[in-house]
Amino acid sequence: MGRDDKKPPELYYEILHVARDASPQRVRAAYRSLARQWHPDKHPPESRADAEARFKAITEAYEALLDQQENRAVFAAAARDGGGGRASRPPAENVAATAVARSEKKPGGALPCAPPAARAKQVYSACGGRRAFAEFSSYVVRKAPPLERRVECTLEELCTGCRKEVTYTRDVVTKNGLITKKEVTQTIRIKPGMRKGSTVTVEGAGDERPGCLAGDAVFVVSERRHGRFKRLGDDLVLRARVPLVSALTGWHLSFRLLCGDRFRCAFRDEVIFPGYVKVVKGGGMPVAGGEDKGVRGDLVVKFEVVFPDSLTDEQRKGLADILRGCA
Repeated sequence: MGRDDKKPPELYYEILHVARDASPQRVRAAYRSLARQWHPDKHPPESRADAEARFKAITEAYEALLDQQENRAVFAAAARDGGGGRASRPPAENVAATAVARSEKKPGGALPCAPPAARAKQVYSACGGRRAFAEFSSYVVRKAPPLERRVECTLEELCTGCRKEVTYTRDVVTKNGLITKKEVTQTIRIKPGMRKGSTVTVEGAGDERPGCLAGDAVFVVSERRHGRFKRLGDDLVLRARVPLVSALTGWHLSFRLLCGDRFRCAFRDEVIFPGYVKVVKGGGMPVAGGEDKGVRGDLVVKFEVVFPDSLTDEQRKGLADILRGCA
Protein backbone atom coordinates (compact mmCIF):
# COMPACT_ATOMS: atom_id res chain seq x y z
CA MET A 1 0.00 0.00 0.00
CA GLY A 2 1.48 3.32 -1.05
CA ARG A 3 1.46 6.58 0.87
CA ASP A 4 -1.40 7.99 -1.17
CA ASP A 5 -3.64 5.02 -0.21
CA LYS A 6 -3.11 5.44 3.53
CA LYS A 7 -5.79 6.82 5.77
CA PRO A 8 -4.95 10.19 7.34
CA PRO A 9 -4.07 8.87 10.83
CA GLU A 10 -1.59 6.41 9.34
CA LEU A 11 0.31 9.23 7.68
CA TYR A 12 0.21 11.35 10.84
CA TYR A 13 1.75 8.51 12.87
CA GLU A 14 4.39 7.98 10.18
CA ILE A 15 5.39 11.65 10.20
CA LEU A 16 5.94 11.53 13.97
CA HIS A 17 7.62 8.08 13.80
CA VAL A 18 5.29 6.55 16.41
CA ALA A 19 3.11 3.44 16.42
CA ARG A 20 -0.67 3.61 16.04
CA ASP A 21 -1.16 2.50 19.63
CA ALA A 22 1.22 5.14 20.98
CA SER A 23 0.10 6.85 24.17
CA PRO A 24 -0.49 10.63 24.29
CA GLN A 25 2.70 10.96 26.30
CA ARG A 26 4.66 9.09 23.60
CA VAL A 27 3.15 11.26 20.85
CA ARG A 28 3.99 14.41 22.79
CA ALA A 29 7.58 13.26 23.38
CA ALA A 30 8.05 12.41 19.70
CA TYR A 31 6.68 15.81 18.70
CA ARG A 32 9.01 17.70 21.05
CA SER A 33 12.05 15.78 19.84
CA LEU A 34 11.27 16.30 16.14
CA ALA A 35 10.29 19.94 16.66
CA ARG A 36 13.66 20.65 18.26
CA GLN A 37 15.45 18.83 15.44
CA TRP A 38 13.66 20.57 12.56
CA HIS A 39 13.07 24.05 14.00
CA PRO A 40 13.96 26.46 11.16
CA ASP A 41 16.05 28.68 13.43
CA LYS A 42 18.50 25.80 13.94
CA HIS A 43 19.22 25.37 10.22
CA PRO A 44 21.43 27.39 7.86
CA PRO A 45 19.80 29.46 5.11
CA GLU A 46 20.43 26.86 2.39
CA SER A 47 18.40 24.18 4.22
CA ARG A 48 15.92 26.42 6.08
CA ALA A 49 13.17 25.92 3.48
CA ASP A 50 13.30 22.14 3.95
CA ALA A 51 13.33 22.56 7.72
CA GLU A 52 10.27 24.84 7.61
CA ALA A 53 8.38 22.30 5.51
CA ARG A 54 9.23 19.45 7.87
CA PHE A 55 8.49 21.55 10.95
CA LYS A 56 5.06 22.45 9.55
CA ALA A 57 4.31 18.81 8.76
CA ILE A 58 5.33 17.69 12.26
CA THR A 59 3.17 20.37 13.90
CA GLU A 60 0.15 19.57 11.72
CA ALA A 61 0.48 15.84 12.48
CA TYR A 62 0.82 16.42 16.22
CA GLU A 63 -2.22 18.72 16.40
CA ALA A 64 -4.32 16.30 14.31
CA LEU A 65 -3.47 13.32 16.52
CA LEU A 66 -4.04 15.38 19.66
CA ASP A 67 -7.48 16.41 18.42
CA GLN A 68 -8.23 12.80 17.52
CA GLN A 69 -7.34 11.60 21.02
CA GLU A 70 -9.43 14.38 22.58
CA ASN A 71 -12.39 13.49 20.36
CA ARG A 72 -12.22 9.91 21.62
CA ALA A 73 -12.43 11.20 25.17
CA VAL A 74 -15.49 13.31 24.22
CA PHE A 75 -17.27 10.32 22.69
CA ALA A 76 -16.43 8.16 25.71
CA ALA A 77 -17.86 10.80 28.06
CA ALA A 78 -21.01 11.12 25.93
CA ALA A 79 -21.46 7.35 26.00
CA ARG A 80 -21.25 7.31 29.79
CA ASP A 81 -23.78 10.15 30.05
CA GLY A 82 -26.19 8.32 27.73
CA GLY A 83 -26.73 5.47 30.18
CA GLY A 84 -26.74 1.71 29.50
CA GLY A 85 -27.23 -0.03 26.20
CA ARG A 86 -25.73 1.30 22.99
CA ALA A 87 -23.85 4.53 23.44
CA SER A 88 -25.47 7.46 21.72
CA ARG A 89 -23.13 9.43 19.46
CA PRO A 90 -23.10 13.15 20.34
CA PRO A 91 -24.12 15.55 17.61
CA ALA A 92 -21.34 16.61 15.28
CA GLU A 93 -21.72 20.26 16.23
CA ASN A 94 -21.06 19.35 19.90
CA VAL A 95 -17.91 17.46 18.95
CA ALA A 96 -16.72 20.38 16.86
CA ALA A 97 -17.44 22.84 19.64
CA THR A 98 -15.58 20.66 22.15
CA ALA A 99 -12.61 20.31 19.82
CA VAL A 100 -12.48 24.07 19.33
CA ALA A 101 -12.74 24.71 23.07
CA ARG A 102 -9.98 22.23 23.86
CA SER A 103 -7.74 23.62 21.13
CA GLU A 104 -8.12 27.10 22.59
CA LYS A 105 -6.74 25.81 25.89
CA LYS A 106 -3.54 24.42 24.30
CA PRO A 107 -0.36 26.39 24.90
CA GLY A 108 0.34 28.22 21.67
CA GLY A 109 -2.99 27.17 20.17
CA ALA A 110 -3.59 28.79 16.76
CA LEU A 111 -7.39 28.89 16.74
CA PRO A 112 -8.13 32.04 18.81
CA CYS A 113 -5.87 34.19 16.57
CA ALA A 114 -6.73 32.47 13.29
CA PRO A 115 -9.06 34.05 10.73
CA PRO A 116 -12.57 32.56 10.27
CA ALA A 117 -11.52 30.52 7.23
CA ALA A 118 -8.63 28.97 9.14
CA ARG A 119 -10.88 28.19 12.12
CA ALA A 120 -13.40 26.46 9.89
CA LYS A 121 -10.64 24.41 8.27
CA GLN A 122 -9.23 23.33 11.64
CA VAL A 123 -12.67 22.43 13.03
CA TYR A 124 -13.34 20.38 9.90
CA SER A 125 -10.04 18.54 10.39
CA ALA A 126 -10.75 17.92 14.10
CA CYS A 127 -14.09 16.31 13.21
CA GLY A 128 -12.50 13.77 10.87
CA GLY A 129 -12.76 15.73 7.61
CA ARG A 130 -10.55 14.89 4.62
CA ARG A 131 -10.42 18.17 2.75
CA ALA A 132 -7.81 19.81 4.97
CA PHE A 133 -5.81 16.61 5.14
CA ALA A 134 -5.75 16.30 1.36
CA GLU A 135 -4.19 19.75 1.10
CA PHE A 136 -1.76 18.98 3.91
CA SER A 137 -0.65 15.50 2.81
CA SER A 138 -0.10 16.49 -0.80
CA TYR A 139 2.41 19.07 0.47
CA VAL A 140 4.13 16.89 3.06
CA VAL A 141 4.82 13.59 1.37
CA ARG A 142 6.27 14.84 -1.92
CA LYS A 143 10.00 14.98 -2.42
CA ALA A 144 11.98 15.97 -5.46
CA PRO A 145 13.67 13.10 -7.34
CA PRO A 146 17.25 12.30 -6.32
CA LEU A 147 20.12 13.91 -8.20
CA GLU A 148 22.93 11.51 -9.17
CA ARG A 149 26.53 12.52 -9.75
CA ARG A 150 29.59 10.36 -10.46
CA VAL A 151 32.68 10.52 -8.22
CA GLU A 152 35.85 9.08 -9.72
CA CYS A 153 38.33 7.61 -7.25
CA THR A 154 41.76 6.05 -7.60
CA LEU A 155 42.47 2.61 -6.20
CA GLU A 156 44.69 4.27 -3.60
CA GLU A 157 41.77 6.46 -2.44
CA LEU A 158 39.43 3.46 -2.28
CA CYS A 159 42.05 1.50 -0.35
CA THR A 160 42.87 4.05 2.35
CA GLY A 161 39.63 6.10 2.31
CA CYS A 162 39.49 9.85 1.77
CA ARG A 163 37.32 12.94 1.62
CA LYS A 164 36.42 14.27 -1.82
CA GLU A 165 35.08 17.70 -2.69
CA VAL A 166 32.50 17.43 -5.45
CA THR A 167 31.26 20.49 -7.32
CA TYR A 168 27.98 20.11 -9.19
CA THR A 169 24.96 22.10 -10.36
CA ARG A 170 21.55 21.75 -8.75
CA ASP A 171 18.12 23.33 -9.24
CA VAL A 172 17.05 25.77 -6.53
CA VAL A 173 13.73 27.58 -6.02
CA THR A 174 13.90 31.35 -5.66
CA LYS A 175 11.67 33.43 -3.40
CA ASN A 176 9.47 34.11 -6.43
CA GLY A 177 8.94 30.39 -7.01
CA LEU A 178 11.19 30.21 -10.07
CA ILE A 179 13.76 27.46 -10.65
CA THR A 180 17.34 28.51 -11.26
CA LYS A 181 20.69 26.71 -11.48
CA LYS A 182 23.22 26.97 -8.67
CA GLU A 183 26.72 25.57 -8.42
CA VAL A 184 27.44 23.98 -5.04
CA THR A 185 30.26 21.98 -3.47
CA GLN A 186 29.80 19.02 -1.17
CA THR A 187 32.47 17.17 0.77
CA ILE A 188 31.77 13.45 0.88
CA ARG A 189 33.54 10.67 2.72
CA ILE A 190 34.87 7.69 0.79
CA LYS A 191 35.23 4.79 3.21
CA PRO A 192 38.11 2.31 2.90
CA GLY A 193 37.17 -0.63 0.69
CA MET A 194 34.27 1.02 -1.15
CA ARG A 195 33.62 -0.55 -4.53
CA LYS A 196 32.64 0.72 -7.94
CA GLY A 197 28.90 1.48 -7.87
CA SER A 198 28.78 2.22 -4.13
CA THR A 199 26.76 5.32 -3.25
CA VAL A 200 27.06 8.18 -0.78
CA THR A 201 23.77 10.02 -0.15
CA VAL A 202 23.55 13.57 1.16
CA GLU A 203 19.97 14.28 2.25
CA GLY A 204 18.40 17.45 0.87
CA ALA A 205 21.42 18.38 -1.26
CA GLY A 206 19.74 17.60 -4.60
CA ASP A 207 17.29 19.50 -6.79
CA GLU A 208 14.50 21.65 -5.38
CA ARG A 209 10.94 21.78 -6.71
CA PRO A 210 8.15 24.20 -5.75
CA GLY A 211 5.96 22.75 -2.99
CA CYS A 212 8.29 19.78 -2.43
CA LEU A 213 11.05 18.83 -0.08
CA ALA A 214 14.48 19.10 -1.66
CA GLY A 215 15.68 15.86 -3.22
CA ASP A 216 18.79 13.98 -2.12
CA ALA A 217 22.16 14.12 -3.83
CA VAL A 218 23.41 10.60 -4.59
CA PHE A 219 27.12 10.30 -5.41
CA VAL A 220 28.02 7.09 -7.28
CA VAL A 221 31.59 5.86 -6.87
CA SER A 222 33.53 5.01 -10.03
CA GLU A 223 37.00 3.49 -10.18
CA ARG A 224 39.86 4.94 -12.20
CA ARG A 225 41.92 2.37 -14.05
CA HIS A 226 45.22 1.58 -12.28
CA GLY A 227 48.52 1.12 -14.06
CA ARG A 228 49.66 -1.88 -12.02
CA PHE A 229 46.80 -3.48 -10.08
CA LYS A 230 43.42 -4.81 -11.12
CA ARG A 231 40.67 -5.15 -8.55
CA LEU A 232 38.49 -8.27 -8.32
CA GLY A 233 36.05 -7.80 -5.43
CA ASP A 234 38.25 -7.36 -2.36
CA ASP A 235 41.28 -8.98 -4.03
CA LEU A 236 44.01 -7.28 -6.03
CA VAL A 237 45.63 -8.92 -9.06
CA LEU A 238 49.18 -8.06 -10.14
CA ARG A 239 50.79 -9.42 -13.31
CA ALA A 240 54.57 -9.79 -13.17
CA ARG A 241 56.80 -10.48 -16.19
CA VAL A 242 59.82 -12.70 -15.38
CA PRO A 243 62.75 -13.35 -17.74
CA LEU A 244 63.29 -17.05 -18.43
CA VAL A 245 66.73 -17.12 -16.86
CA SER A 246 65.36 -15.56 -13.64
CA ALA A 247 62.43 -17.94 -13.60
CA LEU A 248 64.88 -20.85 -13.66
CA THR A 249 67.68 -19.56 -11.46
CA GLY A 250 65.96 -17.32 -8.92
CA TRP A 251 64.28 -13.95 -8.84
CA HIS A 252 63.55 -11.11 -6.47
CA LEU A 253 60.22 -9.23 -6.67
CA SER A 254 59.72 -5.80 -5.08
CA PHE A 255 56.93 -3.23 -5.49
CA ARG A 256 54.79 -0.80 -3.47
CA LEU A 257 51.31 -1.74 -2.27
CA LEU A 258 48.38 0.67 -2.57
CA CYS A 259 48.76 1.67 1.07
CA GLY A 260 52.35 2.78 0.40
CA ASP A 261 54.18 -0.12 2.05
CA ARG A 262 56.86 -1.91 0.03
CA PHE A 263 56.35 -5.63 -0.66
CA ARG A 264 59.38 -7.88 -1.19
CA CYS A 265 59.46 -11.53 -2.16
CA ALA A 266 62.48 -13.71 -3.11
CA PHE A 267 62.27 -16.87 -5.23
CA ARG A 268 65.42 -18.89 -4.61
CA ASP A 269 64.32 -22.51 -4.33
CA GLU A 270 61.30 -22.19 -6.60
CA VAL A 271 61.08 -22.45 -10.35
CA ILE A 272 58.61 -19.97 -11.80
CA PHE A 273 56.75 -21.66 -14.63
CA PRO A 274 54.18 -20.14 -17.02
CA GLY A 275 50.88 -19.62 -15.15
CA TYR A 276 52.58 -19.65 -11.74
CA VAL A 277 50.46 -17.85 -9.10
CA LYS A 278 51.47 -16.62 -5.67
CA VAL A 279 48.77 -15.51 -3.18
CA VAL A 280 49.68 -13.02 -0.45
CA LYS A 281 47.05 -13.28 2.27
CA GLY A 282 45.74 -9.91 3.49
CA GLY A 283 47.56 -7.97 0.79
CA GLY A 284 44.39 -6.82 -1.00
CA MET A 285 41.68 -4.21 -0.41
CA PRO A 286 39.99 -3.56 2.96
CA VAL A 287 36.62 -5.27 3.34
CA ALA A 288 34.08 -2.44 3.52
CA GLY A 289 31.31 -2.83 6.09
CA GLY A 290 32.82 -5.97 7.60
CA GLU A 291 32.13 -6.86 11.21
CA ASP A 292 35.87 -7.26 11.94
CA LYS A 293 37.91 -4.13 11.29
CA GLY A 294 41.21 -4.62 9.52
CA VAL A 295 40.06 -7.57 7.39
CA ARG A 296 41.48 -7.38 3.88
CA GLY A 297 41.31 -9.36 0.67
CA ASP A 298 44.28 -11.12 -0.91
CA LEU A 299 46.98 -10.03 -3.33
CA VAL A 300 47.22 -12.44 -6.27
CA VAL A 301 50.48 -12.25 -8.23
CA LYS A 302 50.28 -13.92 -11.64
CA PHE A 303 53.63 -14.55 -13.33
CA GLU A 304 54.30 -14.41 -17.04
CA VAL A 305 57.58 -16.01 -18.12
CA VAL A 306 59.24 -14.12 -20.93
CA PHE A 307 61.05 -16.40 -23.38
CA PRO A 308 63.85 -15.16 -25.65
CA ASP A 309 62.97 -14.51 -29.27
CA SER A 310 65.97 -16.48 -30.56
CA LEU A 311 68.97 -18.59 -29.43
CA THR A 312 72.34 -19.28 -30.98
CA ASP A 313 73.48 -22.84 -31.67
CA GLU A 314 75.93 -22.59 -28.81
CA GLN A 315 73.19 -21.47 -26.41
CA ARG A 316 70.94 -24.30 -27.52
CA LYS A 317 73.72 -26.85 -26.96
CA GLY A 318 74.48 -25.41 -23.53
CA LEU A 319 70.83 -25.48 -22.43
CA ALA A 320 70.45 -29.03 -23.68
CA ASP A 321 73.46 -30.15 -21.64
CA ILE A 322 72.17 -28.38 -18.53
CA LEU A 323 68.56 -29.50 -18.76
CA ARG A 324 69.12 -33.04 -20.04
CA GLY A 325 68.96 -34.52 -16.57
CA CYS A 326 65.80 -32.60 -15.52
CA ALA A 327 62.46 -34.38 -15.51
